[in-house]
Amino acid sequence: VQLQASGGGLVQAGDSLRLSCVASGRTFNNYVMGWFRQAPGKEREFVAANSVRGGRTYYADSVKGRFTITRDNSKNTLYLQMNSLKPEDTAVYYCAADSRLQMATLPRRYDYWGQGTQVTVSS
Repeated sequence: VQLQASGGGLVQAGDSLRLSCVASGRTFNNYVMGWFRQAPGKEREFVAANSVRGGRTYYADSVKGRFTITRDNSKNTLYLQMNSLKPEDTAVYYCAADSRLQMATLPRRYDYWGQGTQVTVSS
């Protein structure tokens, strides 16, 4: 499956952004979907995951209550609504697809990756 992430940008602390990830090539609703991020000099870290049908979600503690992951299987699209953004949210954000049925937080569990979209939050 091919993934194309978009929606990043430069915002101020407290602002909101919505990231999108469009999937093509294979049946989108066969995959657990996740968002990860990577800041300069840091390892890629888990942000959020969404089950195959979207009924279950899981978040990193650092974004819980501020970010919301959703998916629209009819549009083959994954979303990440990010509210109350902080400077420490600055990173390249990646969407990823996992062919196994259980949500996972480890990057190595995911089979396919998008190209990333930059999110920069100024203080």
